Amino acid sequence: MAGSEELLDEAQLAEALAGLPAWRQEGGALVREVELASFWQAVAAIVCVAEVAEAQGHHPDLTLRYRRLGFSVTTHSAGGLTRRDLALAAAIDQRLAAFGAPPGGPPPGTAPG
Repeated sequence: MAGSEELLDEAQLAEALAGLPAWRQEGGALVREVELASFWQAVAAIVCVAEVAEAQGHHPDLTLRYRRLGFSVTTHSAGGLTRRDLALAAAIDQRLAAFGAPPGGPPPGTAPG
């Protein structure tokens, strides 16, 4: 992927995050959390995200805590955020939407179960 390893500058990142409202920057990574309706739904969502990550050859860090999922995306080989991370974040959003995940992340004040 030509140019996919080039780090995003602050302006590019701000513009991209405007189109990815469920994601936030934490250090050199994009991070998203979501709570789904059940444990099994969360497990199924992880499998779907793993499929798209494998297809892209770009793998997020994943956490599962009962119904709450966490995603962290970065391009380790580039030392920060690249267009590959934006593409994976968008693909994760598409997969999570199929499970009824709200586009902006978990409802405020929800605690992991």
